[in-house]
Amino acid sequence: MIEFDLDEHDYIELHSLLKVTGLCESGGIAKLLIADGLVRVDGETELRKRCKIRTGQTVEFNDQQIVVH
Repeated sequence: MIEFDLDEHDYIELHSLLKVTGLCESGGIAKLLIADGLVRVDGETELRKRCKIRTGQTVEFNDQQIVVH
């Protein structure tokens, strides 16, 4: 499990979260994987690349789980 702190920001876009946590090498690769339906947010498949991820949400990708604080 990866824990990610938003700090002073209200949200982070989904593709950026995958990049900054190191689960994807680039935002472009993250966008492709999201479009292919390989990423879940709060248990639901998410196809929006720029989906706003906020505190309390959980993202799942490639057998990894990101919890946002």
